[in-house]
Amino acid sequence: MNDPLKKYRQQFRIWKNNRRLQRENEYYSQKFTSLGLCIPDEQTLRQELKKRFPHSAAKTKGELSIIALYHHYNWENGALTPALEKFGHVRHYDWFDKFNHQSKDWHKTLKAAMNKDLIRQVQKWMAENKADVIFSYLSGELVEPATLQSIRSHGVPLVNLALNDKEHFVGKVKNGRAYGARDICRHFDLSWTSTEDALIKYCTEGARPIYLPEGANPQIHKPYNIEKTIDVSFVGQCYGNRATVIAELHNRGIAVETYGIGWPNGPLSLEEMVKMYSKSKINLGFGGIAGYKDTFCLKGRDFEIPMSGGLYLTEDHPELRRAFLPGEEILTYSGIDDLVFRIKYYLEHPAEAEAIRKKGYERSLCEHTWEGRFGKIFRILGLLS
Repeated sequence: MNDPLKKYRQQFRIWKNNRRLQRENEYYSQKFTSLGLCIPDEQTLRQELKKRFPHSAAKTKGELSIIALYHHYNWENGALTPALEKFGHVRHYDWFDKFNHQSKDWHKTLKAAMNKDLIRQVQKWMAENKADVIFSYLSGELVEPATLQSIRSHGVPLVNLALNDKEHFVGKVKNGRAYGARDICRHFDLSWTSTEDALIKYCTEGARPIYLPEGANPQIHKPYNIEKTIDVSFVGQCYGNRATVIAELHNRGIAVETYGIGWPNGPLSLEEMVKMYSKSKINLGFGGIAGYKDTFCLKGRDFEIPMSGGLYLTEDHPELRRAFLPGEEILTYSGIDDLVFRIKYYLEHPAEAEAIRKKGYERSLCEHTWEGRFGKIFRILGLLS
């Protein structure tokens, strides 16, 4: 190892991150209890939103007018856009070509310019043809509370999606402003989080939260009728403990093919990745968050791999059990010894593996599409008849 202190720096970073998250969770848990709050159920959300939008009329699926505010990082246009288009006409604002929020000038000048342009574009679209709903995938790093207040003044439901609130509900804080959802969530009519234990944080900050995981698009994530020539594969970035786990699997005689940023094979195209799920006898997953100990969250691949017809084996955690039946629809493991045992067992018992794979595919197709997620959101908002 070139840097003998690297291991200790990494351990300190993990300890520091865990301590920050522990303090954050303790604060919100105590505050939630002291305020006498409760997490709203779907019926309560419907009633509250009906009071806020008493004159909104439900429409038939396909007739909604939707404004969508999000940047296409790498998966959004293949997931969010097609799902939204199932419900009606979509006008999409992506600020990145005009205002690159990864630029060093973002916080100096570009953020203010982007927020001004966002307000202008929504006003223009609303004047041309008033939307029924505005959907966004925004964070505190990108948008100001005043911008959301302006958008919300148009009098139609404003709903925001946030992924990985486990780690990023607050996130980095700059000049007193959180990069996550903390300072902006109360300005949405509905806050959609994929992190179940963030619900109390949203309620404490005065928001209306609903817990719904990610989904997958069955037009993209679909099975391919190809021979399974790979025993085990993992598709994803190389970070955290992933390289250590893969190396240990190799040491124990298990052949694992890895693809993605940081691995020797490099990343796959979207089509190649989906075909890899069908080509692999077992598709490996990691549920942990880099830099945190024993902290897990749902990930897109949790739904994309089963929907692509792949047998999925990933780290066990409570939120995963809300989406699938471990041992029946997907496989889970706890620790390296359990992982090795399950890989060897299911490679030696292909009939059992095939039965689980099929049930995982059926469950995903039935319950875990992005279209289904948006359908639930729009029904709660009272937009669908």
